[in-house]
Amino acid sequence: MTDHTRHEPSGAEKMFGDFAPALVHFTDDVLFGEVWKRTDLTPKERSLVTVAALTAGGNTEQLGYHLGLAKENGNTEAELIEAITHLAFYAGWPQAMAAMTVAKKVFRS
Repeated sequence: MTDHTRHEPSGAEKMFGDFAPALVHFTDDVLFGEVWKRTDLTPKERSLVTVAALTAGGNTEQLGYHLGLAKENGNTEAELIEAITHLAFYAGWPQAMAAMTVAKKVFRS
């Protein structure tokens, strides 16, 4: 299960703690502990794919976190804005507009 000796609880642990411990475990230990550490994609590429998937699916609640992570992983604001703009034609205009609203909040706050 999740390592509770960390100094700072993960985002999943802060949100769900003892309410949904299995989801916290899968998020922290499997998704971010194993999947994100696979080497066939760089963290930068993984972040860009994740931002694209969240944008296409209209999942803006998770997008703010992943835009910040994408910057930490080497994507520039210009690249992320361009990716969202490009997605307007493939994922839909409303999804891109919603994602760009989140990006503006993240990048200009």
